[in-house]
Amino acid sequence: MPPLHLLILARAPERRDALLHTLRAAGHLALTAPDGPAAAEAIGAPGFDALVVDLEWPELELGRLREALAPADSEEPDSLDAAERRHIALTLRYTGGNRRRAAQLLGISRSTLLHKLRKYGLEES
Repeated sequence: MPPLHLLILARAPERRDALLHTLRAAGHLALTAPDGPAAAEAIGAPGFDALVVDLEWPELELGRLREALAPADSEEPDSLDAAERRHIALTLRYTGGNRRRAAQLLGISRSTLLHKLRKYGLEES
């Protein structure tokens, strides 16, 4: 099973860090949001497979969360090339630019990754 891209929204630092550590140890790409505004922005960002939410977060408005996750006016999906480019860029950010690690996480060879970096103009990442 390929690694999942997860967004963790947990207010308690110890709970958030424990989840982050556990999910990363399992080979998943897990990110967190430091506060409510960042969480609201991150929820709307494409590229996550799952959202882990601490429902005890006091300022979390469940109605707005539902809207963010399933907006009434759905946008047209991106092309496969645009989605792949965004995913590769996200993976490179996660690995701090380490192309070998990024290729491993993406499940492709390093030479294939280098080809895609040239194709999408991401060589400098």
